[in-house]
Amino acid sequence: MSLRIFIVDDEAPARDRLRTLLSDIAGNCPHELVGEADSAQTALDALAEAQPDLMLLDVQMPGMTGIEFAAHMSVLPHPPVIIFVTAFDHYALSAFDVHAVDYLLKPVRASRLAESLARAGKRRMSAAFPNDGISAAGAALCSKRRHFPVWERNRLLLVPVVDVLYLKAEMKYITLHTGTRNYLIEESLVSIEEELAADFIRVHRNALVARKAIIGFERGSVLVDQDGANDRVQESWEVILEGSKERLPISRRQWTLVKALLRQP
Repeated sequence: MSLRIFIVDDEAPARDRLRTLLSDIAGNCPHELVGEADSAQTALDALAEAQPDLMLLDVQMPGMTGIEFAAHMSVLPHPPVIIFVTAFDHYALSAFDVHAVDYLLKPVRASRLAESLARAGKRRMSAAFPNDGISAAGAALCSKRRHFPVWERNRLLLVPVVDVLYLKAEMKYITLHTGTRNYLIEESLVSIEEELAADFIRVHRNALVARKAIIGFERGSVLVDQDGANDRVQESWEVILEGSKERLPISRRQWTLVKALLRQP
């Protein structure tokens, strides 16, 4: 089986060496080099077209580390197998925590790369490859995520956490609302709340709002369903968010906690 391989490393000499090594072992390790990138974001932009089976991924890169990059791969329909390539052996445990199939130290030897590709080929054919565990493991490795991964129109987008004004659970999806547009993700509101408690606060059972976006509260009203003719309107509080015209209702249960955010005179 010929593997479709994509190289991600911010240093051109490192990419050149991997390309040369792949050429040297092509006889024993059939493969097709489908692309390369010098940053995580450039790689993300190319993934849909390249559709690699395997990524040779540098760990230390500007903007986003390879570990964080791998943690976002779980939203892809067919995530590639990951082989980390780095000069620092102290990342080994973290690499395997995000289910990388192998970990190569620079300078990479041809024989070691061939061994790793053979292992990756077998893992790629296995239905037991644990791609679904990447996201959770990645979240545990990072102090907290910096992006929400969104799979949209055959492209993986990374929405910065700092751009999100609020998250709202709707059916099986969560809608991320920013100041410019909305995105759909499939995650648990509870797990996001636990991970990003310093950034977001729950105002209702189906909504989290960014603490920094709260600029005030105002009185509102909600319709309480009491079977048709007996429906009644109940006064409530709503949160005002900078950059959003929508007013989110605050449940009675959460009001005590939320109003504590008000600055004392």
